[in-house]
Amino acid sequence: MRKPLLLLLAIVLLVGGLATIKLAQRPPPPQFAPSLSQPDGAPVPAPAATRTHDALPPFLPAEARRTLALIQQGGPYPHRQDGSVFGNREQRLPQRPRGYYREYTVDTPGAGNRGARRIVTGGNPPTAWFYTDDHYETFRSFDVPPAGSWQ
Repeated sequence: MRKPLLLLLAIVLLVGGLATIKLAQRPPPPQFAPSLSQPDGAPVPAPAATRTHDALPPFLPAEARRTLALIQQGGPYPHRQDGSVFGNREQRLPQRPRGYYREYTVDTPGAGNRGARRIVTGGNPPTAWFYTDDHYETFRSFDVPPAGSWQ
């Protein structure tokens, strides 16, 4: 009688432990405002208090200007991966159909490779803009003024 009870207890503890591990492995919640688009799919503009006329947000590094200019003119891009589909597998950006998001490299001075900085756009032409400096772990959304007005 004692052995089956111990076996049952061991199974319950094992299942509980596995469930706890599974919960701990969940990706963190998205690192941006939950509603980045209006019901019609149009992006939500940044609040007026945080917008400056024809300026890019201060969190973008200087090298992002070149990347943004290339995106707005359609290339050519310095890295073969630039312009490729970003799969959003970690689901840190709003869910959209495959092909909606594209990724572009923001050069990192002194890096021997592409580095971790990217701009991810949504739409064609882009209507949603996101920046990550930690290789897709976190994203910050931003607005891009029309081409030529900020360069």
